[in-house]
Amino acid sequence: MFLQVSFAQQRQEIELGEGWKFYKGQVASASLKEFNDKKWQSVQVPHDWAIYGPFDKEVDKQVVAIMQNGEKVPTEKTGRTGSLPHIGDAWYRNYFTVPGFQKGKRVLILFEGAMSEPKIFVNGTKVGEWNYGYNYFYFDITDHIQSGKNTLAVSLSNKPLASRWYPGAGLFRKVKLIVKNEESIDQWGTFITTPYISDTQAKVNVKTRATGSNLRIETTILDAQGKTVASSKTEETFGKEFDQNIAVANPKLWSPESPYLYTAVSRLYSGNTLKDELSTRFGIRHINYDPKTGFSLNGKVRKFKGVCLHHDLGPLGSAINISALRRQLRILKDMGCDAVRSSHNMPSLEQLQLCDEMGLMFLAETFDEWAKPKVKNGYNRFFNTDAEKDVVNLIQATRNHPSIVMWSSGNEVPDQFGSEGVKRAKWLQDIFHREDPTRPVTVGMDQVKATMASGFGALLDIPGLNYRTHLYEDAFKAFPQGLILGSETASTVSSRGVYKFPVVKAAEKQYPDHQCSSYDMEYCSWSNLPEDDFILQDTKPWVIGQFVWTGFDYLGEPTPYDNFWPARSSYFGINDLAGLPKDRFYLYRSQWNTKENTLHILPHWNWEGREGQVTPVFVYTNYDSAELFLNGKSLGVQKKNDSSPQSRYRLMWMDVKYEPGTLKVVAYDKTGRAAAEKSIVTAGKPSKIVLEADRNVINADGNDISFVTVSVVDKDGNPCPTANQQLNFKVSGNATYRAACNGDATSLEQFHLPTMKLFSGKLVVLVQSTRKAGDIELLVEGKGLQSGLARLKSK
Repeated sequence: MFLQVSFAQQRQEIELGEGWKFYKGQVASASLKEFNDKKWQSVQVPHDWAIYGPFDKEVDKQVVAIMQNGEKVPTEKTGRTGSLPHIGDAWYRNYFTVPGFQKGKRVLILFEGAMSEPKIFVNGTKVGEWNYGYNYFYFDITDHIQSGKNTLAVSLSNKPLASRWYPGAGLFRKVKLIVKNEESIDQWGTFITTPYISDTQAKVNVKTRATGSNLRIETTILDAQGKTVASSKTEETFGKEFDQNIAVANPKLWSPESPYLYTAVSRLYSGNTLKDELSTRFGIRHINYDPKTGFSLNGKVRKFKGVCLHHDLGPLGSAINISALRRQLRILKDMGCDAVRSSHNMPSLEQLQLCDEMGLMFLAETFDEWAKPKVKNGYNRFFNTDAEKDVVNLIQATRNHPSIVMWSSGNEVPDQFGSEGVKRAKWLQDIFHREDPTRPVTVGMDQVKATMASGFGALLDIPGLNYRTHLYEDAFKAFPQGLILGSETASTVSSRGVYKFPVVKAAEKQYPDHQCSSYDMEYCSWSNLPEDDFILQDTKPWVIGQFVWTGFDYLGEPTPYDNFWPARSSYFGINDLAGLPKDRFYLYRSQWNTKENTLHILPHWNWEGREGQVTPVFVYTNYDSAELFLNGKSLGVQKKNDSSPQSRYRLMWMDVKYEPGTLKVVAYDKTGRAAAEKSIVTAGKPSKIVLEADRNVINADGNDISFVTVSVVDKDGNPCPTANQQLNFKVSGNATYRAACNGDATSLEQFHLPTMKLFSGKLVVLVQSTRKAGDIELLVEGKGLQSGLARLKSK
């Protein structure tokens, strides 16, 4: 398949998504133009070669002591990088033509991420290489373009002991060709800031780097409806950079509550000839970090209600899919979340685009390692040679996103100890300041005492503390900034719909089934429960917010079961790997979503064999008090109080004895009147499969996905929370079955096969569109169950 590029416009950006050939393994001659790849696998990019499995304990078995977890003695670890076959070498090949290619044109090849250590060949000639798999990079391939068919070949290599989590594998983000004139705006050459904002006027500063002679720039600013609101033109440059200040009257400001976006259209002329045109979306907003008031956005003080996110998309692996990203962010917004930290790597451009559009502030992170290693073959191998160019590419590629309000130059780096680490921290921070003077820099610090002693924490713009809630006061006194950010918080662990007895607060608790209790009372030796962070946010004005570990479960790091098999994904998520909310979702929602009421009961009420035994009931709600009823009998009113951190934010009936039937909670408002109620019942035998799609109409673009939640109910329609039947899936019409996920961290079922067991009564099926519009049907069947049918459409 050839991709043809034409020159009807001054600039063309062409995504190389189709027509790729893939081979896992080493092939000495695969870079050559005449190499025969017809027998290779045909794939679409973005692509993750490892997500198809199978899961294998031997893939990432390590004997190691994890330093940041405080371990002193090495033990065998499994599942640390997801137990998926990501290690090894692979090749990708594709073809394109550039008809009418002529002198005066430039051709760039842009990779938005390639895992990992990519080497790029055009027509058999190596045009460049990059080491960091998470970084965006490009090469000018003009001198290597030939008339007719051109060959693009990419070599990738994933080494063992190179990551602490599932890194994915392959061309997992987009690849693009950029064709433009010789006289043109440089790649990532536009930098837009809003240094002055009032109610009536905003100054929009547009810096534009361009190549050529006798140039002038015309910049037009459009509002969200495409109407021109301001414009400016100039021939004056400073070096090769234009610098324009453009007044926008009555600006509409960007915020999580109102994510208003403008577009700057830059037109570059040489003499009277239009040579290049580029559109850049941006927001008008003002950020401020002040020791007296904390963090403010557009003059309003607020605290980050944020989560950390790893880059994998559960059953899709690391391959970027914008509908999966959008679903994640929609779930987080409903929880009341207003910020995301990319952990611990550079975010995808699609994620930033969506955060701009949907209204989530962003903490963009760079590295999990500097010069000192956490894992043998990690980024430490490249830090001294590559860190500056990697940081520069991050900033220049993403700095126009209004969602980004802070940078992070590292996470829990071992360099926190000693003077060399202090120098590295300053060196990196200076690069950020040079490339972007408008945003502060933080580091997620877990060795807080060491950073107090060395001066490491004192030099940062914003000190970020990972956990260590008992050291917040000491850090506030020791550091001069007057601000502390909870850069990583909680790490509470739970398995959706799984409850353990007795209900007690516990660290590193393990069970024979390798699950964690969803009573939300279990955490790691180095972490804590959510309430500890809520209290700091609520009582310390100098704590400017938090980023909870994590918004969603992710592949790899199955703490506290990283020394038990099977366990291949995390338990930290507020939502599970399928994107289904755990109970903890509603605890955070009760605190963070201030526009809508929350009333949630746990546990489920199907406990055959526990009759007469103590089965505590928790309620997560924004209301201050509620009354619990079991089969019509009141079990009393509970009111939030200060007797313990948990009782400040949860309503808890600790002595309820289980009997089957109906459990009902009635919440009371501040006047004592009943304001809301919710019931759960003991379900009968599983009878019927029920399907609920997040979207019934999807785009016929070959990439869009409908996420269909599959549940089992009894004959009366009551959810069956312990159902675990094997189900089979069949998609017909204008879509394909893409994957399924049940959120069980111990499941070794492969995501892409059309069968999977329910976990705690639920799972999610992903239905992906084709390029043909029309009707779609998903049929779900299970032995002894009435089948479920979902009718969808693509257009």
